[in-house]
Amino acid sequence: MSRLAKQPIVPGKAEVSVSGDVISVKGPKGTLTKPTHRLVNVEVGADGVQVSVRGASLEAKALVGTYASHVKNMIKGVTEGYTKKLLIEGVGYKWDVQGKKLNLALGFSHPVSVDIPEGLTVKADKGALTIEGHDKEAVGQFAANIRAMKKPEPYKGKGIRYEGEVIRRKQGKKAA
Repeated sequence: MSRLAKQPIVPGKAEVSVSGDVISVKGPKGTLTKPTHRLVNVEVGADGVQVSVRGASLEAKALVGTYASHVKNMIKGVTEGYTKKLLIEGVGYKWDVQGKKLNLALGFSHPVSVDIPEGLTVKADKGALTIEGHDKEAVGQFAANIRAMKKPEPYKGKGIRYEGEVIRRKQGKKAA
């Protein structure tokens, strides 16, 4: 069994409740809900949230640690929130936020427009894009979708990358 699931998870400022097979966490930044798996049991007690196994299968043992991490991420999200920062590099590459749309100029023959998901706030600076929200999965998925539109290339480093991401550069052609 997972070491994460052995200790109870202390919710802090968040309120955790379980009704049926749905976990809901409420905090100052919002509310998150997640359905549980049939092999995982989640209980809220006086000392915190305890995640345990319903069966003795290998799948159940693997899922316990996963759901313990999900609960921890939900608690951190509704109390502190999550942030991802993307950087853009290249001549003519830029982004702009207009209402609930993110407009990108990525060197294509047309501008690219992306809808910003509900619950996320996006701020665009000259070379940086900051994505904030209380759902870790939504923040990470939106950042990955934006990065996938123009991945950084290894020769000049042009494209969209995460802050702190290192791009291995390749040597170009050599003159004979």
